[in-house]
Amino acid sequence: MFSLLFLFSFLLQFFTYHRKSEEIKLTMAAEVMLMNEIEATAAQMGIDMNIDFSSIQLPPGENCGIISDDDDVYHDDQLEFDSGFGNVIVVDNLPVVPREKFEKLEGVIRKIYSQIGVIKEDGLWMPVDPETKKTLGYCFIEYNTPQEAELAKEKTHGYKLDRAHIFAVNMFDDFDKYMKVPDEWAPPEIKPYTPGENLQKWLADEKARDQFVIRAGTDTEVLWNDARQSKTEPVYKRTFWTESFVQWSPMGTYLATVHRQGAAVWGGANTFNRLMRYAHPQVKLIDFSPGEKFLVTYSSHEPSNPRDANRVVINIFDVRTGKVMRDFKGSADEFAVGGAGGVAGNSWPVFRWGGGKEDKYFAKLGKNMISVYETETFSLIDKKSLKVENVVDFSWSPTDPIIALFVPELGGGNQPARVSLVQMPGKEELRQKNLFSISDCKMYWQSNGDYLAVKADRYTKTKKSTYTGFELFRIKERDIPIEVLELDNKNDKIIAFAWEPKGHRFAVIHGDNPRPDVSFYSMRSTHNLGRVAKLTTLKGKQANALFWSPGGRFIVLAGLKGFNGQLEFFNVDELETMATAEHFMATDVEWDPTGRYVATSVTSVHEMENGFNIWSFNGRLLYRILKDHFFQFLWRPRPPSFLTPEKEEEIARNLKKYSKKYEAEDQDVSMLLSEQDREKRRMLKEEWEKWVSEWRRAQEEEKLERQKLRDGEASDEEEEYEAKEVEVEEVLDVSEEVLSFEE
Repeated sequence: MFSLLFLFSFLLQFFTYHRKSEEIKLTMAAEVMLMNEIEATAAQMGIDMNIDFSSIQLPPGENCGIISDDDDVYHDDQLEFDSGFGNVIVVDNLPVVPREKFEKLEGVIRKIYSQIGVIKEDGLWMPVDPETKKTLGYCFIEYNTPQEAELAKEKTHGYKLDRAHIFAVNMFDDFDKYMKVPDEWAPPEIKPYTPGENLQKWLADEKARDQFVIRAGTDTEVLWNDARQSKTEPVYKRTFWTESFVQWSPMGTYLATVHRQGAAVWGGANTFNRLMRYAHPQVKLIDFSPGEKFLVTYSSHEPSNPRDANRVVINIFDVRTGKVMRDFKGSADEFAVGGAGGVAGNSWPVFRWGGGKEDKYFAKLGKNMISVYETETFSLIDKKSLKVENVVDFSWSPTDPIIALFVPELGGGNQPARVSLVQMPGKEELRQKNLFSISDCKMYWQSNGDYLAVKADRYTKTKKSTYTGFELFRIKERDIPIEVLELDNKNDKIIAFAWEPKGHRFAVIHGDNPRPDVSFYSMRSTHNLGRVAKLTTLKGKQANALFWSPGGRFIVLAGLKGFNGQLEFFNVDELETMATAEHFMATDVEWDPTGRYVATSVTSVHEMENGFNIWSFNGRLLYRILKDHFFQFLWRPRPPSFLTPEKEEEIARNLKKYSKKYEAEDQDVSMLLSEQDREKRRMLKEEWEKWVSEWRRAQEEEKLERQKLRDGEASDEEEEYEAKEVEVEEVLDVSEEVLSFEE
């Protein structure tokens, strides 16, 4: 073992020295050539290159756009630099063979490892003992990419060549790290406890405002929505804060940014400090668990062989500690089953979280199975997946550990499609509904997990067209009763569906463009709480998207994309329209977490009118902000209220008592705004009078010049000019007429 480690150390030092020396030579040659070109150009232009750089000083407090070597650019903690051999693996426990069997063993190894990736030319080397002329029992394999090397390590570590030879595979770079481990154990240094910042301090804003984040150009800004003052107030701004997008955690504690090296989360009381980094090279997507305990990161890497599938890496981090709790690696095909939206054909999120805010479970759809993991050990429940033949989709209840899964028709319709509800962790089937003549199916959970709507597209008898109906599951009622709902015109196309948050109503956009209908239904009819009932249908609306207020009751009917940003603010309690408006070319609509304000935005998919509007819940435009190259608008989520339902009900009953304070504040703000308006008008008036005065002064100064231009005419006054009336005759029309004369 000592000789093996010595050889690894020697090879590592030799390869590193050789590669670094070549890089240094090339770099120095390139720099000399570049400097010669610069000096020649400077000489032609007459520029003196002898500059004393120590005499150049930046203005105080200015960096002129030059990024400093601070903690955010070059991390203050010691980084582990790769030695440059990330694509090399070491395969140990090979047979020790003499020279005559060398080629046969090499052929076997090459055959095994060529199936995983492309081995470089002369990329397989088996050292030989110079004394015995036998192999040393290990070899080095160099692939084209580090991803192929990692995959080879995963797939072949523990590979059984025969009874006596089981492969032990390691990355070449790891040996340098292992050799630096001290021989004697030393206890870790205990750092004194320092309390962190209050990450929820923003919730205690005296004005009860909400925050949002925007990205425009290279800038990312966090702002207060100061709707009373009809403006924003800055919180934090940073240039090049992220390389692709930002994302709030589900309860608003963290703001996540994405970089080539991985992801990071930020937060704090008065400013946004970096709280943790998560190393994941070339990360493309991220996802938080509902309770903010875990962060999932995703990357996809192209193989060196175009015929191979993309290499996918998924890490699940503990948000607070940054520790990798579990990783998943494999080909893109392994993660591409079901779902829609993502990268390179993969659904996102790959893992879907269950168990509510406790983050107890997460699951992945596979071929003929659903793999459900628990987060205590990050292993499969009962150490095996849930076997479901031909399953194509599933979703978790938002509050309970219940999975709804969909299996399509099989055998040409001989085996019907079905929707099943399965309880975790016992994998007990709570309810099943068979569906016939199904072409497609989508599932929609109500936010409290009280109801599940299954939109089923069915074939007609002729199989030439489809119609849509809904299967409505009452999850919290005994035996989970199911109702079937069909629209008045069952041939109507379903454009959008949305449950009322925390409520019992839902809305459906149905019909044909450009003016479909919008219908509202309730799961509690007036006379029978166990029956669905239609509330109303709004005819001919320019809408293709539904946005309920987080508190229910109000909804925005939005016409995005082809409808050019038509907006209708509707009160579902009163079944009346509060306002209609337009945000031309709007691409996104988002309610603030309290349901008081609505943001509509035009992102950079359009070249014009980029920016966002803030509206009141009843459709009054409060203010508008234009931003070039506008990419993102995200309200900062709020955590669930700590108030009990009884306390919330008591506040609602005594709202007038609580609202007096805020009404007085609103009145003070109105008076302040009125005073500001008066001051603004006064300043405009003064500015106008000043301009008139300047104009008159200039007129007097130029009077002699004007008199000279008029050949000595002395006055500018109009009354001293002689007015003359001139008559002008104009022929409007000419016509010829033949007259006959009788004799």
